[in-house]
Amino acid sequence: MAFPVLRRTFAVLALTALGATAAQAADDWPKAKAITLVVPFAAGGTSDILGRLMAQELGANLGQTVLVENKGGAGGVLGADAVARAKPDGYTLLLGTIATHAINPSLLPGINYNAAKDFAPVILLGSISNVLLVGANQPYKSVQDVVAAAKATPDTIAFGSAGQGTSQHLSGEVFKQLTGAHLTHVPYRGSAPAVQDLIGGQIPSSFETALVALPYVQSGKVRALAVTSAKRTEVMPDVPTMQEAGVPGFDVSSWQAIYAPANTPPAVVDRLNKTIAAIIAKPDVGAKMKALGLAYTPNTPAEFTAFQTGEQAKWAKIIADGKLRVQ
Repeated sequence: MAFPVLRRTFAVLALTALGATAAQAADDWPKAKAITLVVPFAAGGTSDILGRLMAQELGANLGQTVLVENKGGAGGVLGADAVARAKPDGYTLLLGTIATHAINPSLLPGINYNAAKDFAPVILLGSISNVLLVGANQPYKSVQDVVAAAKATPDTIAFGSAGQGTSQHLSGEVFKQLTGAHLTHVPYRGSAPAVQDLIGGQIPSSFETALVALPYVQSGKVRALAVTSAKRTEVMPDVPTMQEAGVPGFDVSSWQAIYAPANTPPAVVDRLNKTIAAIIAKPDVGAKMKALGLAYTPNTPAEFTAFQTGEQAKWAKIIADGKLRVQ
């Protein structure tokens, strides 16, 4: 009769030991080795620039080297999957985005990772607005001009994007759903070729991030008709929002965030959140992030998790309603 008691005792001791080990690991973090921040996109883009800024500042604040590893491919899927399978000890992090954690789960149902279960959300770094652009030689002077033309001659007006499944592509799909304007999507391999074809007149319109679009708007090579976020962006303060331009309910923003693998010790996640929040509060870092077009609001891991849940539900509905598939 004593055996059940002994088994319960051993079980309690084992759980206590595991808890003590986890607490010790959190206390020692990040003394053991360098931290790797995986950026799931190629070098040179907004995610890469932001990731390197975070890595530099985190390294200085934590007293440990933070290495950036660009692991691009499949719209961020390869890098995200690698982090999902990494050891949850705080030494592997992900620079995640709206694509890796809100769009891809519904657009690419065959991906190996579960965006809602395989990660520990650390902090939302900020959101970035997209903007509807038209070529300087196009007759459209407003959003309503585009809507009217698209309704008059359905499927004859094209819009370009940086590729299938990007926030730019999905901005166009939301535009179609909310306005009833029948536009034809033309995906490109990145922002640069899409913008060049817009300037050259090969396509009449395009959705692009405000940061990428800014120099072309300033030079007069393209016109910005409206930004996709609910509020105007500091990068283009004179450009109206879609809602101001007559499209009620339009609110699409790309976003960037830091994730750890699921089951990373909560103490490590909490320390990362507080450390990064303090970094962003530094005037020089805040200025650099604003220059990237990022709008940041302080958030806890729990608040970020709630935000992500809402984003996943939002994009699942948009993708289902639009019957969107990667071609």
